[in-house]
Amino acid sequence: MLLFQTLLTSAQVKKVKNINYAGNHEEANTLNVFYRDDSLKNKPVLVFIHGGSWSSGKKETYWWLGRNFARKGVVSVIINYPLAPNVQYEKMAGDCALAVKWVHENISSYQASPGKIFVMGHSAGGHLAELINADPKYFKQAGIANPINGVILNDPFGLDMHEYLTTAEKDHYYFDFIRTFTRQANVWKTASPMEYVKEIKNPHLLFYGAKTYGAIKLQTPRLYEKLKANGIPVELREIKGKSHIPMISQMIFGGNRLYQDILDFIQNTSP
Repeated sequence: MLLFQTLLTSAQVKKVKNINYAGNHEEANTLNVFYRDDSLKNKPVLVFIHGGSWSSGKKETYWWLGRNFARKGVVSVIINYPLAPNVQYEKMAGDCALAVKWVHENISSYQASPGKIFVMGHSAGGHLAELINADPKYFKQAGIANPINGVILNDPFGLDMHEYLTTAEKDHYYFDFIRTFTRQANVWKTASPMEYVKEIKNPHLLFYGAKTYGAIKLQTPRLYEKLKANGIPVELREIKGKSHIPMISQMIFGGNRLYQDILDFIQNTSP
């Protein structure tokens, strides 16, 4: 009986692949939508921005995230965006904003509400999620007001790129990041979501691993403190025993504890 229920639940999740959100034919500007085909309308929608040091990663890797959220009643959108060395961070962020704009304009066709948009990012994807949310220029360029109800950051890297690139050891990671953020310190500031904290108006849920990179363990609680000081609803969770990659790969399992935290956050934040 349990096996039948599992198969039935799985069969109800529909996946629509490779929708272009930017009006071109670039694979880098495509997204996948996961939703449970049932009678419920106006569901919340979660847009996921993958990590990969701004130079790797693809939406197909995270099919399980889309499936798991859809099973739990949240329509999910997993996006691609262009990567270094082909583009730098501003193009990446601009295209992520276009993906969110597409969701706002089209997600009602997939039983979700354009008024219940949540954006989640891991690692470099956390940087891009917060950058488009915090720096007003990205949605202004996209031609819409910021439609994000809430932000979920899972082990976000690069909240303060200026601090990181100023102090980091000049190893292969450093030079990889320079391709995305140039060698100019003023650009590192412009690229740092922490520079725009006063612009942030929406609730946040922040996760970081107890065994993750030092910069993440430093900057994620700092963002929490700044948002809290500004009166923004924000929750912070340190996940014991987890390093950087396991912070997202643990969510392969639908029973992972992060899902309940995220579902509670979405329910409490949805209009």
